Amino acid sequence: MLPLIAFAAWSGSGKTTLLEQLIPLLKARQIRCGLIKHTHHQMDIDTPGKDSYRLRKAGADQVLVASQQRWALMTETPDNAESVDLHFLASRLDASTLDLVLVEGFKDETVPKIVVWRAETGRKADELLDKHVIAVASDQPLTVGVPWLDLNRPERVADFIVEWLKG
Repeated sequence: MLPLIAFAAWSGSGKTTLLEQLIPLLKARQIRCGLIKHTHHQMDIDTPGKDSYRLRKAGADQVLVASQQRWALMTETPDNAESVDLHFLASRLDASTLDLVLVEGFKDETVPKIVVWRAETGRKADELLDKHVIAVASDQPLTVGVPWLDLNRPERVADFIVEWLKG
């Protein structure tokens, strides 16, 4: 199984921004990253009116769209599905082309996590701390019993991940 690191935070903390900065830094260090993002919103990744959208709306349970540049698989889940299983999703990724899976969200999962925290959210960092947190990335120093990473220095966060992977 591929190593997973989840980035857990309250909305508006900068998870996506940090991941946008980290991915090229890790790639430059020869670490091939996959990404799984959790959303609480209903979402479509295909465009209304396009064939893939029309066929999915017609009732296809899975739609795979492929081109020379990329392919994407959309899978419908039952309306009564309680939650999305992170490990199942990770198992759908091609492990032969990846070294690490970065996870945005899934803050309640039992996987290694880096908490991303900013005071502006109005929430406390320790609300996100559990035994799976391996570090906290924030814009101000915190003493929380795990390493503190400067959110404004993504190269330091990348260094931490590289060392963690060697672990």
